[in-house]
Amino acid sequence: MSPASTAAVREYLLGLQQRIVEAMQALDGGRFVEDRWLRAPGERLQGDGLTRCIDDGALLERGGCNFSHVRGAQLPPSATQHRPELAGAPFEALGVSLVFHPRNPYVPTVHMNVRMLTALPAGREAVQWFGGGMDLTPYYGFEDDARHFHRACRDALAPFGAGLHPRFKRWCDEYFFLKHRNEARGIGGIFFDDFAELGFERGFALLRSVGDAFLDAYRPIVQRRRDTPYGEREREFQALRRGRYVEFNLVYDRGTLFGLQSGGRTEAILMSMPPVVRWRTGFEPAPGSAEARLITDFLPPRDWCRD
Repeated sequence: MSPASTAAVREYLLGLQQRIVEAMQALDGGRFVEDRWLRAPGERLQGDGLTRCIDDGALLERGGCNFSHVRGAQLPPSATQHRPELAGAPFEALGVSLVFHPRNPYVPTVHMNVRMLTALPAGREAVQWFGGGMDLTPYYGFEDDARHFHRACRDALAPFGAGLHPRFKRWCDEYFFLKHRNEARGIGGIFFDDFAELGFERGFALLRSVGDAFLDAYRPIVQRRRDTPYGEREREFQALRRGRYVEFNLVYDRGTLFGLQSGGRTEAILMSMPPVVRWRTGFEPAPGSAEARLITDFLPPRDWCRD
């Protein structure tokens, strides 16, 4: 892949980060703190990035939207588990990743990332692929919100073939699943990885379509729910459900594992962790409650676009 292609992806990703941060600052009223970093030659990873985080905002209790562009001498195991022929190859990776944890329990947590990775195996042509997606983790379920988010995901993929959305939705449902609890992390969205079948130009166009769809998918839900009154009961349940988020990210998430295994910046990698979390032994929500309905009616996979 040519340096010009990498430069085009980098330019898009930095612009996407800027647009999302500006929009979330307008919703929150606070400012994201910026940290520009550079890894010098001789370090385990080389490259640069821009970390942008907010804590204790009016809307966002914690949030981050990070850009990174790194090169390394050896792909970590999390990147080659489905491509063993590339084990040990040098690599280049760039992407934008975000997680927003709102303060109000009626506003869902959201995750989105878009990335491109290139492996450079010795004596062979470079191998390049795209990955990413977005998913929603509500604490209190609303069918209007679920339908809106999933339809925005569907519409982002529609120009690239009717089969991609059901495929990427199913991939998301299967990926964001806590096997040790037999429970989904949230209500899903779309997820794709190791995706190269459209070639560079169409693959990059798909990446842009997913990235560009994020604000339209999430912002209306924030605006609809942010002023919903809540109390200690709702905050308690939010903290308990956030525990599931932590469990998934530390046990299963390939992005977290990739960052830690490749020698990335720990603070930036763990910006996805919620600020207030609780675990309680044997907790079960009251039957028929809004908390119980999240688990029975929203977490099991559904075709929200058709409902």
